[in-house]
Amino acid sequence: MFEREVYLKRREGLREILEGGIALFLGNDESPMNYPANPYRFRQDSNFLYFFGLDEPGLAAVMDLEEEGMDVIFGNDPDVEDVIWMGPREPLQARAERVGVSRTMPYQKLEDYLKGELSRGRTVHFLPPYRGEHLLKLARFLGIRPEAVKHWVSSELIKAVVELRSFKGPEEIQQMDMAATMTAEMHLRAMKNARPGMYERELAGEIEGLAISLGGYISFPVILTVHGEILHNHYHGNMLREGQLLLVDAGAESPLHYAGDMTRTFPVSARFTTKQREIYEVVLAAQKKALENIEPGVYYRDVHLLAAKTMAEGLKALGLMKGDVEEAVAAGAHALFFPHGLGHMIGLDVHDMEGLGEDYVGYDETVKRSDQFGLAYLRLAKKLQEGFTLTVEPGIYFIPALIEKWRSEGKHREFINYDKLEEYLDFGGIRIEDSVVVTEDGCRILGKPVPKEPEEVEALRG
Repeated sequence: MFEREVYLKRREGLREILEGGIALFLGNDESPMNYPANPYRFRQDSNFLYFFGLDEPGLAAVMDLEEEGMDVIFGNDPDVEDVIWMGPREPLQARAERVGVSRTMPYQKLEDYLKGELSRGRTVHFLPPYRGEHLLKLARFLGIRPEAVKHWVSSELIKAVVELRSFKGPEEIQQMDMAATMTAEMHLRAMKNARPGMYERELAGEIEGLAISLGGYISFPVILTVHGEILHNHYHGNMLREGQLLLVDAGAESPLHYAGDMTRTFPVSARFTTKQREIYEVVLAAQKKALENIEPGVYYRDVHLLAAKTMAEGLKALGLMKGDVEEAVAAGAHALFFPHGLGHMIGLDVHDMEGLGEDYVGYDETVKRSDQFGLAYLRLAKKLQEGFTLTVEPGIYFIPALIEKWRSEGKHREFINYDKLEEYLDFGGIRIEDSVVVTEDGCRILGKPVPKEPEEVEALRG
């Protein structure tokens, strides 16, 4: 965990934004894989980590927003059985003091505590639950039906947490550089070791194991596939063959749970084919253009559209699109090839704070979500500020089912050359992604660089 002053400052910041009531933060419990004594690897709730830093199950915390320093951590001291099975552990009081909390109570007292505060007419602020046990606990604590819990979620607390967590402090940037460098090692391993005749699972297992060996874990399930046109493809059963492209979208999590996220696409053979290199260079040009235009005060929606126009121009030069590029992008014709957003916030979550509501995190009162296909999937659209961390991940994909649907509907025929597309139905997809921090006058790619110029990629593959 960080120094205790970091957590004290974060909680002080929350009190400056929210003035009334109490804020409840439920830590995560163990989650069974298939029976209670066989849990998945434990992952603490990110908001609990942000404000209270304790990375272990069975905890909750309450902040009194009206009295400074009146924070309580609820949990239990280890008993003999805990020591036998899990080893010795500090008393709860000692653990709490390491994050600047002086008051602790047994976990079983939490319900009575909250009901007592409610009986005094105090507001209990809490965030949207994403686990079933949290939903049931909140319903019991508040004395309401589970389906009513969503109506009690505090939008004021959501907005305050988003405001605080969006700006990364120097200690967080250090962790994110670490996560990005660990992620880079995963990608370098995949790029060096991929060979025709291997199965995707061999490489996926290798890079997942590397993340663990480097002291962390994966920040999301690895996407490693020769079918890059399937955006979130977690199947790893294909054999790698000459002439294919391999898309790897993977990230490591630092020891303090900050996420890395990177995508590289490279040939299974030693070199790109002519067609592969042409599309690759279009995607790379779009990413470079986006990176050049990221700076404080710029709307990320505008950067997304700039990347889309760059790719539309490249596709037009290859004969896959036609007509006026500005009009094509305004109409959304480019989304046949680029159906997702340019990127998302990243931090303690790989899609940072997405559990709080994407519209709270990526949008605000100055920019609203579009309902246009493709643009509607943009996770981050609002004005960028120094200290934001985000991904930049343009891509071009040839999705046969989507192409057939649009063609049969005659959609955007004035901008799309469907006859030429016949040559690309088995192409797959290409995505190039890096994570960046917005700086005073631009942005910086986090962590160790990984080759993405086609000549560098081929040199590494060779």
